[in-house]
Amino acid sequence: MKPKIMVSPSVRDDNPGLLEERLSDIAELVFNTFRGSEDIPSEIKDSEAMILGLEPVNKDVLRNFPKLKIIARYGVGYDNVDVSACTKRGIYVTHTPGVLSHAVAELTIGLMICLSRRLVEADNYVRTMWANKHKKFKLEMGTDLYGKTLGIIGLGRIGYEVAVRAKAFGMKIIYYDIERKSEAEKTLEARYVDLETLLKESDFLTIHVPLTSQTRNMIGEKELRLMKPTAYIINTSRGAVIDEEALCRALKECWIAGAGLDVFVSEPLPFNSPLINMRNVVLAPHIGTYTVETRRKMALMCIENVRAVLMGKTPPNPVPEQRGFVFKR
Repeated sequence: MKPKIMVSPSVRDDNPGLLEERLSDIAELVFNTFRGSEDIPSEIKDSEAMILGLEPVNKDVLRNFPKLKIIARYGVGYDNVDVSACTKRGIYVTHTPGVLSHAVAELTIGLMICLSRRLVEADNYVRTMWANKHKKFKLEMGTDLYGKTLGIIGLGRIGYEVAVRAKAFGMKIIYYDIERKSEAEKTLEARYVDLETLLKESDFLTIHVPLTSQTRNMIGEKELRLMKPTAYIINTSRGAVIDEEALCRALKECWIAGAGLDVFVSEPLPFNSPLINMRNVVLAPHIGTYTVETRRKMALMCIENVRAVLMGKTPPNPVPEQRGFVFKR
């Protein structure tokens, strides 16, 4: 019998027919999902591989999958997977680094432009007020990106691509990271600063770090109060990197000028969230990688990782914690 691969339906929906075309020769594909250890369908419990979206995987979930050899995460972030528990069981965890950097960087710049030129308000103005001669309303003026300072927290693959695009707009680049990036400093004239300096000097602040115990709530009330009242914050990484309650206060009380958010602590964003009715916020439904080209590349990388493991090889894209590991099962 062929080994079984559980595939999150969302991955199939993004890539109709691709997984069947590339994996059905070596495995049986089952498109199903779960929300936790208590609702795992019986038909997937003998899976040897998983291609997952944001399904949570912890030690309680893993107990239901005695044959599991690999979890291929459909994305670059993997904070929903307990890597330590997987490693103890000899289960590979892989992700899709590199292929999504351009798409996320483009969205980041898009959110910056929406904020700086007030495009959401401008769109609504054209649709509802512009032609009405009896309504006296003046659209608030925007601001240039040219000459402004962009502060980047996390100058990895995505952060670097954001810097490249921002440089083309004539922005000054400063960054904070756990390590210096000499190439970016040389080619983009990016200046390394500490976090406090970055917060104080940035006209636009964008975050590109994984969600870890060290980065959770790394931007809270203290940090937001250090920012300029004219500054904007952009987050396309993970919602919990920012203390959302503190951010709502900062936006409401005008500690900062606005925010562009693609990620949130709770997704989907609840309708009763204060962010919903704020005029100085641009919201997107976690679409950083949501392009035809990028989602296909992500799926192909997942397929490559799964094929390798089911054929007795090591996967080409393990998460950093498992680099160099070889599991025999």
